Amino acid sequence: MASALDDEEIDNDDYYSLLNVRREATQDELKAAYRRLCMLYHPDKHRDPELKRQAEQLFNLVHQAYEVLSDPQARAIYDIYGKRGLDVEGWEVVERRRTPAEIREEYERLHKEREERRLQQRTNPKGLISVGIDATDLFDRYEEDYEEVASGVVPQAPLTTTDTAILSGSLSTQNGTGGGNINLALRRITSAKGWGELEFGAGDTNGPLFGMKIFRNLTPRCFATGQCALQFSSRGVRPGVTTVLARHLDKNTMGYLQWRWGTQSSMNTSVVRDTKTSHFTFALQLGIPHCFVMTSYQYKFQDEDQTKIKGSIKAGFFGTMVEYGAERKISRHSVLGATVSVGVPHGVSLKIKLNRASQTYFFPIHLTDQLLPSAVFYATVGPLVFYLAIQRLVIKPYLHSQKEQDLEKHRETSATDIARKKQEAEASVLLMQESVRRIIEAEESRMGLIILNAWYGKFVTDNSKKHERAKVIDVTVPLQCLVKDSKLILTEATKSGLPGFYDACVGEDKCLKVLYQFRGVMHQVLSGDTEPLRIPKQSHRIDNDT
Repeated sequence: MASALDDEEIDNDDYYSLLNVRREATQDELKAAYRRLCMLYHPDKHRDPELKRQAEQLFNLVHQAYEVLSDPQARAIYDIYGKRGLDVEGWEVVERRRTPAEIREEYERLHKEREERRLQQRTNPKGLISVGIDATDLFDRYEEDYEEVASGVVPQAPLTTTDTAILSGSLSTQNGTGGGNINLALRRITSAKGWGELEFGAGDTNGPLFGMKIFRNLTPRCFATGQCALQFSSRGVRPGVTTVLARHLDKNTMGYLQWRWGTQSSMNTSVVRDTKTSHFTFALQLGIPHCFVMTSYQYKFQDEDQTKIKGSIKAGFFGTMVEYGAERKISRHSVLGATVSVGVPHGVSLKIKLNRASQTYFFPIHLTDQLLPSAVFYATVGPLVFYLAIQRLVIKPYLHSQKEQDLEKHRETSATDIARKKQEAEASVLLMQESVRRIIEAEESRMGLIILNAWYGKFVTDNSKKHERAKVIDVTVPLQCLVKDSKLILTEATKSGLPGFYDACVGEDKCLKVLYQFRGVMHQVLSGDTEPLRIPKQSHRIDNDT
């Protein structure tokens, strides 16, 4: 959502939380919640001028929320893009009879037009830097020194919304002898179903290159690509043709058929299955000079660091290769991975890859040409020990420091908004006093639900974080005001948007702690900020021993 709205500030108002309704709420549920808040905030119910003014502000806010959510078109826009999505230039020309799907398409069109106006001042380059290192001298003792270093950069820049230029180049050096090449590719999107690309290249090793590539969606479940190239060298012209046919076999599985003709002709078939928790590939190739069969599996952990472990085996006329490795997110924009390759006759290699935003840094390190247990051990354990040390001594302290700085900056920029929200919450609590008094009297008469104490904000429950200070606000009155027929129901929306609530600790994890009495028995519950809550419940009951 934030990316769609580009650089605009994200608005904190949650209309669903304000009305305390589900995101799937019906018109009747919206109307009931609206009427209840109108009775609470209606300006005519208050004689004091200051209370009347505050009630009018809150009444208008509730009315605005109801107007948006009760209108199917406006609600569709709000659900997809938030409050600021309603203010995008051009919505006034949208027909009100359109469905939510059509509204989303129209928004994308308006957003695309805005991007076209900015396109001349913006580019989106991407880069790849690869450094290959031969470290065989650590394990294989040769008298002759051997060193190879290669690097490449691939910046991509959009020229228009349909045209993209890709400029790639590489430099390499081996034992003091260097070389390089440069390639330029121009890609144009011809329609919603396909695109075409022209490639030009030159270098001191391969000579001039001319190529063309075409992509086309044949059906919603099938696409094809075709590529031809002419490589000019001192030996003459070497043509090459490659075609790929791909089809969705099911929601998560793709099947590929590839035919290649040229200096290395082959036929290849592969099946790729990608799910939320795993990635599986099986490939079979028949060709000149290599025939092989390959299978690989990757498991994706469902943690915040997006950890993945992978393994593969590849066997053919060239020999056998086994690879295993892992990758993990080390910061918001960086992913670090390491792979160990063990094979015959290739020996042992370690490949380290770092993705930083749109840049990729690749370091293949060739350790030995032989299968030495020591090389396998150091290639496996070395990177792991190094990562754990760096993670503990550098990355975690740095990320913690950055998080604190970001939070402090967020608090400073949000100080005015927080002060306004606090003032609205305090005004709301004042306006609730009379209604809460009547609700408590009614609940006491039937031995119903009485909110004794309620706090909302950051609680310090971890012993390792005792040095941190809790930041909570008293929300006893607002919660009691939401009690109806001895029940309190809160939806999954953030609780900071509820009447009488506000966010006192922006950017930090928050909870709601409630101590209440029902049928004369004490109950207590701790609920996450976006967790739905329904009380009373037997599981909340406090035992006599406690």
